[in-house]
Order: sequence, then C-alpha cells, then structure tokens
Amino acid sequence: MRKILTIFIIIIAGILLAYFSYLSAISEQEPIEQINVQELIPTIESQVTIESSPSINELPLQDNIAVYQYDDPTSIVYMYVTIRKGNAADNTDHSWQEVNDFTKFFFDTMSHVEVGKAEAIFQIGNKNGPAPGQFGYGELLPNATIQIRGSSNSKAPQKSYKIELRERAGEWRGQRTIALNKHIWDSTRIRNKLCFDLMKEIPNMVSLRTQFVQLYIKDETSNPPADAFIDYGLFTQIEQPNKSFLRNHLLDSNAQLYKPTLFEFFRYPNEIRLADDPIYNEAAFSSVLEIKGNRDHTKLIQMLEDINNYAIPIEQTFNKYFDAQNYFTWMAFNILIGNEDTQSSNFYLYSPQNSVKWYFLPWDYDGSLFRQETIILDLSTYLPWEEGISKYWGNLLHQRVLMREESRIFLDEKINELREYITSDRISEMVNNYSEVTKPIIFSMPDILDIEASNDEYDYIVKTLHQELKLNYDLYLDSLKKPMPFFLGTPEVIDKKMIFNWGEAYDFDAQNINYLFELSTSWDFINILVSKNTTNIPFVEISQLDPGTYFWRVTATNEDGESQIAFDDYFDAERIQHPGIKYLFFTKDGRILEE
Repeated sequence: MRKILTIFIIIIAGILLAYFSYLSAISEQEPIEQINVQELIPTIESQVTIESSPSINELPLQDNIAVYQYDDPTSIVYMYVTIRKGNAADNTDHSWQEVNDFTKFFFDTMSHVEVGKAEAIFQIGNKNGPAPGQFGYGELLPNATIQIRGSSNSKAPQKSYKIELRERAGEWRGQRTIALNKHIWDSTRIRNKLCFDLMKEIPNMVSLRTQFVQLYIKDETSNPPADAFIDYGLFTQIEQPNKSFLRNHLLDSNAQLYKPTLFEFFRYPNEIRLADDPIYNEAAFSSVLEIKGNRDHTKLIQMLEDINNYAIPIEQTFNKYFDAQNYFTWMAFNILIGNEDTQSSNFYLYSPQNSVKWYFLPWDYDGSLFRQETIILDLSTYLPWEEGISKYWGNLLHQRVLMREESRIFLDEKINELREYITSDRISEMVNNYSEVTKPIIFSMPDILDIEASNDEYDYIVKTLHQELKLNYDLYLDSLKKPMPFFLGTPEVIDKKMIFNWGEAYDFDAQNINYLFELSTSWDFINILVSKNTTNIPFVEISQLDPGTYFWRVTATNEDGESQIAFDDYFDAERIQHPGIKYLFFTKDGRILEE
C-alpha cells in the first residue's frame, strides 16, 4: 500500500512539473491579442450594402409583359351576342335598331342625354356558334349590355360597340368592358392592332391588349325576333383603360386617369375644378378631360397651374411632373408611325395616387401610317403643319418643352432608338401576317359594302405600308427646318384703323421671319384687297374696311425660305377644308364677327 501511494505521488509531481514547464515556455512567446467581440460588429455591418428604395416619383413607367403571354396576333375570336330589350331603370329598354340609331357625336355636347343600351347574352365560340367550355356557353339570361362606342365613328354605316359584362358574368380575359372597334376609315383594318403590338416591347410605354374578332348578332328585339346569328364582320377588340386595365398591367388601380376630349394643357379654370367646388360641373369637366379614375383633381390642377406659370422655368415644371423617358418615347413613337391626331386627344394621362408624376398612355392608332392611303384613295389631304414636331405646337406643354434645344436633342435620340426597333422589315412581316387572316373577312359581306379600297388597292396599300416609316421620319426632319405654326388673332378697330394680329412663328434657329399678310373677299384669294409684308412683327394695320365678308391669312417664311401657315382653317359651303385661313364679317355698326 505504501508502495502504491509513493508511485501516485511521483506521477502527480511529474504532471505538475510538465505543466509549469509549459507555462514557462509560452510566457516567453508573444502575448496573444485579446479579441473584442463588440469590435467585430461594425466590421460585419460594413460588409453589407443596403440600397434604399427609390421615391415613387422616381419610378419609371413599366408594363406587365406577362399580360401578353397568351396573345396570338393572327388568331380570330368568334363572339356571339344575343340582343334583348331590357328595362328603363338601367337604360337598356332599347331595341337593336334604336341602339344603332344613336349618334354619340351629337350627344357628346349633351352629356345629360345617355346613349341607349340593350341587354345582351355574350358568348365565345367558333365558326359554328357558341362552343362548350367557352365563355357564356349555355347562358339563357342576359349577362351583359351593349351600346355603340366612339364619337365620329357613331355616324358611320358600320358601328363600333362596347359590351359591359355584368358582375355575375365574371371577366373575359381579365376584362369586364369589351370594346369592339370597326375602324371603318382604315381600309386595312389592321393599323390599330399593328401599333399596339409594336408597343408591347418598347420600354417606358404601356400597351393595350388587342384581338381580331368576328362578331355575330342575333336580334331578338326585331319584329319578328331573329332566330339566327347574323355576321357583322371584322372588329378589333381593344383593352379598355380602366381600373381592371391598371390592375392587369400592375399599375395603381387607385390612380388618377383621364382621357382628353380636347385638352392642350391650358388651365381651363371654368371647366377643371375640384369635385367639392360649389360650381363644379362634371359635364363641363368632361368636355376637356373624361374622368376614368380617382376623382381627386387636386394635383391635376396644381400641375396645370405650374405649366401655365411662365415665372417657373419649364424644365423645373417638366422634371417635377413628367417622366422624360415616357414622355419622349410616346412622342417619338407617334412621330415615326405618323399618328397625327395626338395633339389634344387620343391619349390617356395616368398618375399613381401618391405620386405627383404624370405618364402618357397611348390610345387610338387607326389613323397611323396613313399618308399614302389618302393619296391612293383620293381622301382628304394632311394639313401642312401635321408633320413631325409642328403638329404638337398648339399644345402648351409640348410647345414649352420643345422650345428647349436639350428637349429636341433628347427627342431625336428617342426617335433614332425606335428606328432600330420599328423597321420596315418588321412592319412588312407583321402586316403580311395580319392580312392573311383579315382580308378574307374584309372582302366578304358585310364589310365589303363599306370598304374604301378595291381588292388591288388594298394589296398595294398593304405592300407599301412599311414605306410610311421613312416618309414620316423625313417629314420630322423637315419640320425642324420650318417656322412653327401659329394662330390668327381677332382683328380690332382702333381710330378707324383695323389691326390684324397673329401669334409668333417660332424658329428653332432664331432666324428672322417674314410675314405675308393677305386679305380677300373670297377664300380662294383670287381677288386680294390687301397684301403686306412685315419682318418679325406679328401684326399689320390697314384702313377700316367696308361692311361685308372677308378672308385673311398669314404665311411665315424664315431666312432659308422655309414657310409655314396658321393653325386656323375655313370650311366652305361644300365642307371642303381650306387651311391657314380665317373668316370674318364686318358689320355696319363696326363690329367684327368670326366663326
């Protein structure tokens, strides 16, 4: 036992000796640096990059490309609509004949009169009729209403229609409003779809879904009621900009959304008021802008006041309220494809609810790529200022923006960007694909009754449609060389003298402008009573005229010999338009009356 204890003590002593020897060895080494965990925390944080979200006012306009994933541009959807007479409470107590007899163009100035509707059973099918598994199949009760749509088109022999699905019916392709356009003035019937299909892939734009449709109507309001569907020919269904559209394109469904009626960004104080203004009149408001979204007009009014305030530099106002990428892309697209009627209408203004920014959304392109067709079919010609930049000069926003050289450079860059995408080859391919499916319908009953072009003319128009791109680009370049169009003023009588005045013909190169004033007793100016030239002075003084009818015009010419006329025009007794001319009647008691 004593021996075992002795061995244990020797082992413990050895272990202690080894331990103290280890401590002595490490004490001679460099001391170990103590790590402070707290000091590690900022080091870790500094390696993480957190990007702050942009302001809502800095967001670009972006479309939801996924909404087009099921598009088949060359397909035909067969729609079947059964017409029934409804009830007076919801204005559907109209026969199909009465629906088509309404003239919306007339009622546009009488907003208290509603365009009549009829009840409808809306169904989708194939060439043989409504088909199992398709929308509305087996419906026996009305699931929609139908009415005419469009203003000037409502006077045409073949109408366009708006179908509104009832709540219980659900949605067709995410839409409750089905807009069917006849495009009777377009001999090809493909221009609107062509342009919106082109837009789908253009950044900073939001397009609309379109679909070729063959419409069949069964009129149960006739006497006797019809028991079969009648072919109404080819239509283009186009997505309606409304809350559903905003939702489907991932835009703000609570946004302000306006459709211009006749809107040139002036203040319009008598028409555009807040909804709680005691003298607010929605009919008057709609004569300038149709309200399609949020009814709080506060920021619209503020934007218009700033645009009309010349004390605020336009670049400051523009950068605050508009997105340059969207604005100049929209304008560049319209210039390239020649959509002339976009100065005061045929677009939408969209602004997210909590943003001050406004974005341009496209609308109505059936008049695009149209110049050669007017020549081939001997239709009314374009006005001299309907080209390039000139066509936007009557709009206050566009005029103030385009006066700046920086803006014109940006626009030119956008136009050339789009020219890389919208090419003649691309247009030709799309047009050929469309016409293969649409031409057989167009040149069949009932469309063949009202088509402007013959079969050969149609083929030639389709074949040469791609040439419009270069034509429009050349006209754009020409517009930069000319003075801008202007408006003729209202003459005044002062001390037995007559003062005729007009707006300045702005020149981008700041050249001197010669104004040729002419006065005649007839619109053809065969008998010119007065002819005067001024340089950079937008008025003339002449002796007081005798009572009677007169016509006057002004031609502005810059130093390079490039000329421009006024926006004004006169329609003669045959309703032929004569551009650049203004009519006046001088009464015996010295008053000047104008049309």
